[in-house]
Amino acid sequence: MLAEKVRKLFAAPHYGVVATVQPDGTPQTSLVWVRADDEAVYFSTLKDRRKYTNLERDPHVSILVEADGDYVEVRGRAELTEQGGRELIDSLSVEYTGAPFRAETPDKVRVVVRVVPDKILTVGAKPGTVERLR
Repeated sequence: MLAEKVRKLFAAPHYGVVATVQPDGTPQTSLVWVRADDEAVYFSTLKDRRKYTNLERDPHVSILVEADGDYVEVRGRAELTEQGGRELIDSLSVEYTGAPFRAETPDKVRVVVRVVPDKILTVGAKPGTVERLR
């Protein structure tokens, strides 16, 4: 179960930085809209994006969110599904921008990326407030 402070940081309008592993082993990062529930962190991407192909090949992923000097990093494995992809991006868009998502054509395949944490690290703005939650 994700702690309440982790879920709060993974709520709009806090953006997430997703790190995936490229075929040559180097990191690739992307800025994404994020959401969390009691068990996992979610974001959406398109099937033709680098982060999707990276995660399909190697599901290891890290997501970092910062707010007012506090941040949380979630490391885990990505689960990819097309089911609910459009619905997720629309609801995230409403949370982050106040309007439904309209930035792509209907022929694009959107997916949900679900990340179940293996490790969670939080750091507070005050010195000495590092906490490993899992």
